[in-house]
Amino acid sequence: MPTHEPFSTALLLAGLGLLLGVSALASRAAPRLGVPVALLFLGVGMLAGSDGVLGIAFEDYALTFRFGTAALVLILFDGGLNTPLSAVKEGLWPAAAVATFGVLGTTGLTGVAAHALGFPWDQAFLLGAIVSSTDAAAVFSVLRGSGVHLERRVGVTLELESGLNDPMAVILTTALTAVAVGGERVGPALGLQAVVEMAIGAGFGLAFGLGGRWVLTRARLPAAGLYPVLSLALALLAFGVPTLAHGSGFLAVYLAAMLLGAGAIRYRTGVLRVHDALAWLAQVLMFLLLGLLVFPSHLPEVAPQGLALGLWLALVARPAVVVLCLLPFGFSFKEAVYVGWVGLRGAVPIILATVPVLAAVPGAQRLFDVVFFVVVVNAVVPGATVGWVTRKLGLESHAPPAPPAALEITSTQLVNGALRTYYLTPEAAVVGATLAELPFPPSAAVTLIVRGDALIAPKGATALQAGDHVTVFSHREDEALMQLLFGRSDDH
Repeated sequence: MPTHEPFSTALLLAGLGLLLGVSALASRAAPRLGVPVALLFLGVGMLAGSDGVLGIAFEDYALTFRFGTAALVLILFDGGLNTPLSAVKEGLWPAAAVATFGVLGTTGLTGVAAHALGFPWDQAFLLGAIVSSTDAAAVFSVLRGSGVHLERRVGVTLELESGLNDPMAVILTTALTAVAVGGERVGPALGLQAVVEMAIGAGFGLAFGLGGRWVLTRARLPAAGLYPVLSLALALLAFGVPTLAHGSGFLAVYLAAMLLGAGAIRYRTGVLRVHDALAWLAQVLMFLLLGLLVFPSHLPEVAPQGLALGLWLALVARPAVVVLCLLPFGFSFKEAVYVGWVGLRGAVPIILATVPVLAAVPGAQRLFDVVFFVVVVNAVVPGATVGWVTRKLGLESHAPPAPPAALEITSTQLVNGALRTYYLTPEAAVVGATLAELPFPPSAAVTLIVRGDALIAPKGATALQAGDHVTVFSHREDEALMQLLFGRSDDH
């Protein structure tokens, strides 16, 4: 081993640790600024890059594309695990309309604007395709940071659309890159290609989701930590196999995760926690890497076009297209406008912007710099106003506040029972009653009461009050009775 190798490795790991630590600590500022936390990670990467403080020279677009794709797989898989099937049933068709026809319409309107700003038609529509998809992580980090709770149908549509619109953006970007490189013409075959790729992706997603649930239900592994390894293997296979079969791997991995999360699997709590951590790590590293690619000294040259396109996309193109897609599904005008407004851009457009660079499309570097501006504008402008717009349009739901403490069951076995937390409204049947007075079956019990910031040990003489978060253990057959007594669970 060369004598300098340990030192170089240590320097690399120390630098990576520094960037990760700064990114994690900087995330505290995101809620106050009203912007997606990912933008702060991107900023840290830019500060560390060639034009920044650390001067790290990095221009490996191929590595960025590969790592970015892997990171998106982890982020989509985590998002799918936490998307209940009830949400899919409620918002699938409007979300699918925005994720397909909405992406096409956004591409067209943005392409027309880009051409008016001086881009050739092939580059203009390619630019429109690159910035046509939204970012679920960005949308919901801003919603959580702003402290608002959306009406269920609006929130479900935003969540599903953000997870489903990546495949169409990828298909369009790939096809229009080929047009820009070789002068190929886009015809009806592109629409057929999109349908085939999504059908293949959906088929594999269903297969891997149901098959993965079967495996994780029956596998008896020697260590609890191996269950997340198995679920990670499922995520990678759910993306890789359909992609090799010329299908949409992104759609497949999202659907597979939704089906997996909807079933009873061993070590469920641990699996969800590990994938949440992996998604955050992937997001931090991905945006750091993307930030390293950006040269701030190149940005002033494209600033006027980038800002103009970013504002056009945020204020006109995206809202107009979404309104046309959602009104036929019974959405009110203000609901449709809101979904269009909260269409924040994130990692996907920047990663897709590396595709024309790798394909040597003329002017690809300029496109990359313009995409950066568009992403920032479409994160900052809607992001900073999400809370105000939600309240102004009257779309805030009155969901109960999250409890400051919670209990959970961690088991590698499939147990008949679960802990559920209920928020007691003044109308709840049990308010004012003591625990001893409740008609509990022998298989159910209150395990914790959270009142404000206080944790209360449940006793027979403990009286329940409105505003309490009550955690109850019960078997599956008792859940209907628990809901009758306490109301809707926070877990549903």
